[in-house]
Amino acid sequence: MKQKFNIITSTCVPLPLENVDTDQIIPARFLKATTREEKFFGDNLFRDWRFNADGSLNKDFVLNDPTYSGCILVASKNFGSGSSREHAAWAIAGYGFRVVISSFFADIHKNNELNNFVLPVVVSEPFLEELFRTIRTNPESLVTVDLPNQTVTNNATGKSEHFEINGYKKHCLMNGLDDIDFLVQNKEKTEQWEQVNK
Repeated sequence: MKQKFNIITSTCVPLPLENVDTDQIIPARFLKATTREEKFFGDNLFRDWRFNADGSLNKDFVLNDPTYSGCILVASKNFGSGSSREHAAWAIAGYGFRVVISSFFADIHKNNELNNFVLPVVVSEPFLEELFRTIRTNPESLVTVDLPNQTVTNNATGKSEHFEINGYKKHCLMNGLDDIDFLVQNKEKTEQWEQVNK
């Protein structure tokens, strides 16, 4: 079982770039690994933006800026476009992000995040822009993501929005279950159904 997801309140890391694709999230050269090695993928999240060609830190990239921290990534629209590699979600989870907020996610990447216990939260463009302004003004500002009530709140302004999530995925996140855990938990019900429907 994974860590259960309920209500998260955190500072945020802003990434105000549109059309961030999965190759930018985790470059293709890191896809040789076939198992989910969280530290490896987390260490290489946004690798080509975080590091210069000589391997030194790019001090201008937000993940290298100590001003910003937290387990919520706030990204611009069309996050996770491009190839369907699950490694991108592994990298986001491995780095320590538990929530990604955007106004639009590529569908496959959105599902990959959910499967890896990262919550993708879709908000309106005006709400997203307000979040970016709030974070720029005060990097210590908090955002609360309430999964049971499906709300995201900018604590600095008090403004809140409702977000949608598949009911099954919500149940799994709140109970720390992946798909296999869920099947094992419901093994008896499945067997009963099979007996009735022979």
